[in-house]
Amino acid sequence: MSHYLSLKPYTVHYRNLQNIRLENCFYACDAFEARTLAIKFNNYIKQHPNSIDLIRCEC
Repeated sequence: MSHYLSLKPYTVHYRNLQNIRLENCFYACDAFEARTLAIKFNNYIKQHPNSIDLIRCEC
């Protein structure tokens, strides 16, 4: 239960093949977990994990 209390909102910014900046938001414990969730749930990021250029905590 305490695990869920420590979740924070993170925005994962990434660039597509046209160099357009896009973003996804996730609740995670830290930036690494936010990156892991982005790779898991975003097919483009899954295929291009190095397209992530910023992970920001929104807290």
